[in-house]
Amino acid sequence: MGKRKLVSFDWAMKRLLRSKANYEVLEGFLSELLKENITILEVLESESNKDDKYDKSNRVDLKVETDAKEIVIIEVQYDREFDYLQRILFGVSKTITEHIVESDPYYKVRKVISVNILYFDLGKGKDYIYKGLTVFRGLHHNDMLRLSPKQKQFYKAERIADIYPEYYLIKINQFDDVARDTLDEWIYFFKNEEIKDEFKAKGLAKAKAVLDIMKLSTEERRLYEKYADNLRYQASMFQSTYVAGELDGMKKGKEEGRKEGLKEGRKEGLKEGLKEGIKEGKTEGLIEGKTDVAINLLDILDDKIISAKTGLSLDKVKRLRHKQT
Repeated sequence: MGKRKLVSFDWAMKRLLRSKANYEVLEGFLSELLKENITILEVLESESNKDDKYDKSNRVDLKVETDAKEIVIIEVQYDREFDYLQRILFGVSKTITEHIVESDPYYKVRKVISVNILYFDLGKGKDYIYKGLTVFRGLHHNDMLRLSPKQKQFYKAERIADIYPEYYLIKINQFDDVARDTLDEWIYFFKNEEIKDEFKAKGLAKAKAVLDIMKLSTEERRLYEKYADNLRYQASMFQSTYVAGELDGMKKGKEEGRKEGLKEGRKEGLKEGLKEGIKEGKTEGLIEGKTDVAINLLDILDDKIISAKTGLSLDKVKRLRHKQT
């Protein structure tokens, strides 16, 4: 792969896309995701707006207000967080309370949309885009509660879900690099930092012009390369943790195998049985240890790399992945 030509989307969120002149990029992405034409009124204060030269967080967020008075939180997350689902719930709840005056009636609660671009596997599922809505179903008739005609007029909404927060989880690592529609073209860009000439998604033409590395100033280019190096370092450290776990698992596997082999050998009471028990125990222990390590690596490495690192056959790794899904 040649040297990248476009800066990553998270860097653009930090440095370039807060400018009103570049709203077209975010508007394009949100329009493709939400399936409606989105116009951004302004960028609101958020955590990533507070630029800190010492910040090494692998999370970037941007909060915008649309012409429909909806608030959209866009977040790019690289580091694994097992409680991420609760964190996005907290972020949405905090945004709601920040944008309502204490004396306001409840109907002035703002609609919040949480868009999460994730570079780690969250939860268990086969898709790479998930949408979360709030619905109410009857316990006895399983019918969905709907707005009355007067409520539709009052809220200017068709469904109850339309007045509650929405959540989007885009799992970049599960995308197979095949752009089936215009939204996929955006996801292809998020994953590969490349916009193909044939892509037609709204906002991508502007993104291709705005995010060109060669158009950055010398200082901006230096800062971007430093930022990219930090992301690579963080990813390397994360992978090293798993490699260390792999070695530890193999060591434990050998120890357990040795114990099991001795136990079986004593049962037989024969010298030959003792030798075979130890040998088989070591082999089984190593396989079990490698299997445990392989399972832990499924959501961050591909099958060939896992096979190379653990010594398990490629077919064995594929069977493990199939069981997990």
